[in-house]
Amino acid sequence: MSLETVVEDIRDEARARAEEIRQQASQEADEIVAEAEQEADELLAEREQAVENEIAQEREQKLSSAQLEAKQARLEARRDVLQDVRESVEQRIVDIDGDEREELTRALLDAATTEFGADERVLVYGRPDDADLLESILTDYDGYELAGERDCLGGVVVESEAGRVRVNNTFDSVLEDVWEDELREISARLFEQ
Repeated sequence: MSLETVVEDIRDEARARAEEIRQQASQEADEIVAEAEQEADELLAEREQAVENEIAQEREQKLSSAQLEAKQARLEARRDVLQDVRESVEQRIVDIDGDEREELTRALLDAATTEFGADERVLVYGRPDDADLLESILTDYDGYELAGERDCLGGVVVESEAGRVRVNNTFDSVLEDVWEDELREISARLFEQ
């Protein structure tokens, strides 16, 4: 074997080895690329899912927010309607006159008298527009006198001269009690669903 043959064998071996390394490197590169593409696909799928979840969550939040706003708007509208009804009732009470007003005022005064002794001096306060009516009614009650005005729809505030006992029997207080007791029923009638 000549030196040239040995050199040629070494070169062939080196070429074969180089080709083998190239194929192995190409195979590893293909595997790395395939793995990278798979990771990229998985990452893309994860991100897409995250975005979809975020969109769904935002949609849910906006829907909940819109539902809450709508509910608040309904409640506000109901409050406004109830306030209008209350104001209408108050106006109707203010408009009560004649015998009916006298009868109601007398009944409220009679109910208040149970809190005071027979010999006690009692001060009565009422609506300014009812002053004449109250003066007329009080002529039937010994020791009772009209002492001043109260800002109310009608009725009476009665107190002992010493101020130890005070009874608020105004139309306002009666209305407040009835309103609180019947608010659920009033709402149910107004807003039947």
